[in-house]
Amino acid sequence: MWLNRHYLLKLVGVLLTSLAGWYSGYLLCAFVSKTTITASIANLQDIGKKPVLRAPVPKRQKCDHWSPCSPGDYAYRILSGGGKGKLAKICFDDELLISKEKGNVGRGINIAIVDYKTGKVTSAEFFDMWEGDHSGEMMTFIKNAPEGSLLLMVTHDDGSTRLKNDAKKLVEELGSKEIWNMKFRSSWAFIAAKGFKLPDNIQKEKINHSDKKRNRYGGWPAEIQIEGCIPRSLI
Repeated sequence: MWLNRHYLLKLVGVLLTSLAGWYSGYLLCAFVSKTTITASIANLQDIGKKPVLRAPVPKRQKCDHWSPCSPGDYAYRILSGGGKGKLAKICFDDELLISKEKGNVGRGINIAIVDYKTGKVTSAEFFDMWEGDHSGEMMTFIKNAPEGSLLLMVTHDDGSTRLKNDAKKLVEELGSKEIWNMKFRSSWAFIAAKGFKLPDNIQKEKINHSDKKRNRYGGWPAEIQIEGCIPRSLI
């Protein structure tokens, strides 16, 4: 009898404790806002998490170079065309001189002439070497470039079929080592100076020939590019 009474008292104690705990929780929920509880749970979940370190966004360089030129130097980037959809581009000192966006790029050899002293383009033109006779026009365009000019040249599609030998000779005299190697749809990029000398350690020319086994765009080879920095103190 005494044992039964003892167990009964323990049961009543447990029930009272449970009731008190439930009532305390009810009061807590009544007086503490849902927002505070949610924030507290979120804070508990964040404990022990490692902070996420984010690398800063790289600063964009002139003409989309990977690394910057020295302060005051001219940046240039010449990109040949690649297939029908990827047209050639010439960028100088962060300004697009020839591009699809400018609406002045075309099939053949694209040429931009820049005044070295000011860094500003003086003229830009393309010469179709697949249809018509534009080789002579290109020669006149190059010859009319004033002394102290930079000439930036690049192909889109075919730049060789109607390019005559006297025009090749003129480009060779500007320093080209690949102009005589041009073939149908060769990707070619070249930069030259008229009346002064460019540094030996910069990219001046690159060529990539069409090859059915290796072409990236069917009948077109992969585009190629040259880029670099030109000091402003050459003349």
